Amino acid sequence: MYKNTVLVSITGKDKPGITSTLTKIIADTDTKLIDIEQVVIHDILSLTIIIQLNSSDNSVLKELLFKSKEIGINLDFEVISDDSIIDRSSRNTYAITCIGNEISAEIILHLSKTLAYHDVNIERITKLNEGIVNCVELVVYATENIDIKELRASLLSLGKKYQVDIAFQKENLYRKSKRLLVLDMDMTLIQMEVIDQLAELAGVGNQVSRITEKAMNGEIDFNTALNERVSLLKGLEFSRLEEVFEKIVFTEGAEDLIMIAKHLGFKTAVLSGGFTYFTEKIKNILKLDYAFANQLEVIDGKLTGKVIGEIVNAKKKADLLEEIAKKENISLDQVIAVGDGANDIPMLEKAGLGVAFNAKQKVKEKAEFSLSRKPLDSIFYLLGITEKDLQKIK
Repeated sequence: MYKNTVLVSITGKDKPGITSTLTKIIADTDTKLIDIEQVVIHDILSLTIIIQLNSSDNSVLKELLFKSKEIGINLDFEVISDDSIIDRSSRNTYAITCIGNEISAEIILHLSKTLAYHDVNIERITKLNEGIVNCVELVVYATENIDIKELRASLLSLGKKYQVDIAFQKENLYRKSKRLLVLDMDMTLIQMEVIDQLAELAGVGNQVSRITEKAMNGEIDFNTALNERVSLLKGLEFSRLEEVFEKIVFTEGAEDLIMIAKHLGFKTAVLSGGFTYFTEKIKNILKLDYAFANQLEVIDGKLTGKVIGEIVNAKKKADLLEEIAKKENISLDQVIAVGDGANDIPMLEKAGLGVAFNAKQKVKEKAEFSLSRKPLDSIFYLLGITEKDLQKIK
């Protein structure tokens, strides 16, 4: 396909005008540009150009060599065959995001070894955070016959061993064009199980906590668990819900997550198996677009121990996610869903990006990605957004 094809590699200290100087030589001749890629790391330039010479005339290469010496950079070249030119349209490209307290050379070593074992090639590695390395993104490509399930399992195992979070996603337009953010409330958006706090006020804390734990682990049907717990709250003064609300602490990074998402044009929603009293207040504080939860029945200023209307359970959460996306004309591939419990699994699976945040093991196994060691707004790293970009918005 390509005759007289040459790969030109340029390295050296970066300064304005290098690329324009060299490409002018190519443009002034009858030389065809096949591919070009440039990266600058700490003022060190790495520029790779693939060109097709008009004939066996090497004068353009001589000019490039002469000019590179004149401007103080290094230039090497080699003649390559068609087999050496990657057909970008025929390969499967993926993004791997690695997040931890520190991403050491040892972690990169074993990550790259794991990829090599599965015959996956690294195309680019980018540091996404500022300061000490704690988040890197790898863009990799693989052949059609790669076993994605096996590779994903290997990456999750590696992350568990080195206590880092590793996400593996298809690198395509949808990864970076998310438009809807949906979050669970208890232990995701806020650091509290609201119903447990209500139970303490009602004097039934231990009984409710035991049921909550079983429900979060998927050991008991959510509807049954909710009805059993709410029944134990019978007689609690409705006014005391405000005491619980005043104790609410947002998860680290939650407020920034919502603020940045709205700045980027996202629609935002909280879908909770908790109660509307709290979701509506949180919706107003964070200026969310949607809030859905269960409504407690109140008569004569006291809880009756019953829930009014359809229960917001696992299925309902997934259905609501889909309804919101449809109403806003947003593809499911453009949805981010975040949750921690078993009743979040269906909505995590339905979203284009499902994130299990500080979740139970069963939830981690089902979700596409698990985030355990960083603030909630670190989710933006999964979209390839850098800390520097986020700081500009904040």
